[in-house]
Amino acid sequence: MDRRASVVAGMRDVAPFLLGVVPFGLVAGAAVVAAGLPPELAVGLSVVVFAGASQLAAIDLLQADANAAVVVLTVLVINLRMMMYSASLAPYLDRLSLAERAPVAYLLTDQAFALSVTRFETDDVVRRWYYLGVALSLWVVWQVCTVVGVVVGASVPAGIPLDFAVPLTFLALLVPAVKGRASGTAALVGGGVALALTTAPFNLGLVLGALAGVVAGLLAERVVGTDAGGDDRA
Repeated sequence: MDRRASVVAGMRDVAPFLLGVVPFGLVAGAAVVAAGLPPELAVGLSVVVFAGASQLAAIDLLQADANAAVVVLTVLVINLRMMMYSASLAPYLDRLSLAERAPVAYLLTDQAFALSVTRFETDDVVRRWYYLGVALSLWVVWQVCTVVGVVVGASVPAGIPLDFAVPLTFLALLVPAVKGRASGTAALVGGGVALALTTAPFNLGLVLGALAGVVAGLLAERVVGTDAGGDDRA
């Protein structure tokens, strides 16, 4: 598959998930208006941070007049999962130069990671171009929807459950990625820990849930390898 075909494949694969990104972006934009903050802040956060959960957390803290250091620390903690995503993607993109890795890192999202790492396993695409097809599509839709959320978000009736689209988006990413005992165990443990720690400060429940899921998945894979005759793949 050539470059163009790889980009198109990425755009095609991510298209269904954009339906979930649209309301998420609207919520991110509307939240700024609802908090009484400058509309330019929504655009700035979307361009600079480009991370929905972090943006919403930052908006809540800014509305509460939190210290700038607390806002930055919270955003960094929530985005710690990107380090794990980067570690998983690194073997597939290790031939890229530092200049080429910079836009890849900037565009990294949950959806871009999940779709790319799954497709890379088949090795039928030019990886960097497939990733850009996925990630740039997400970036453009996110920016547009954030602006629309700022403009019309305040007029959206409160009864419309836009927030409900957010967990549905992540569920759609999770289900195809669960293959076998190891990934199933990781999903159950990680999700359970994150759910149990939803009230943890700085959204630490998300990070701790991810770490717990990784550990559980590795242990489960070790057990599977042992059962298969001692082939320790962990």
